[in-house]
Amino acid sequence: MNNVLKEYKAKIRAVIKKITGSYDEDLEQEVYLKVFENMPEKYKEEGKLGAWIRTVAANVCFDYFKTGRYKSKTAEDSEVLMDDVPDSSPDQEELLDRKQRQRVILKEISKLPPKMRRVVELYEFEELSYEDIAKKTGTSVGTVKSRLFNARKILEDKLSYLMEKQ
Repeated sequence: MNNVLKEYKAKIRAVIKKITGSYDEDLEQEVYLKVFENMPEKYKEEGKLGAWIRTVAANVCFDYFKTGRYKSKTAEDSEVLMDDVPDSSPDQEELLDRKQRQRVILKEISKLPPKMRRVVELYEFEELSYEDIAKKTGTSVGTVKSRLFNARKILEDKLSYLMEKQ
């Protein structure tokens, strides 16, 4: 088990950074715990282990956004970031704004119905094709496309105010 986690350490960190916008050691440790606890009963040998571990990592990140723990941490991070910034150049403000927007988007993704959220995660974060998602979810390609379309529509409605800010 130790070798497996060492092998996928970089991928776990990449998923955490991609979803949350920064590396978080606590989230990484939580992923290791979830993998260790769930591997014997939830991992199915027919799938790729790396894809399953990335999915666990993504789900840990989404749970992190649901719990609201990130809010207090975000405030702390912002204070630290602001202390390190000598002046508020457009590039630095844009970077902070982009991370904040990303957190809002991910929070809305976590609120999607489970079947839609799963398709979005597989398509956007694991970059699987429609066909691979259909196999993984046990649905048809048409169902995958429909869920993805409907999820995007919901997100567009909920996040339309972000487009107005630009």
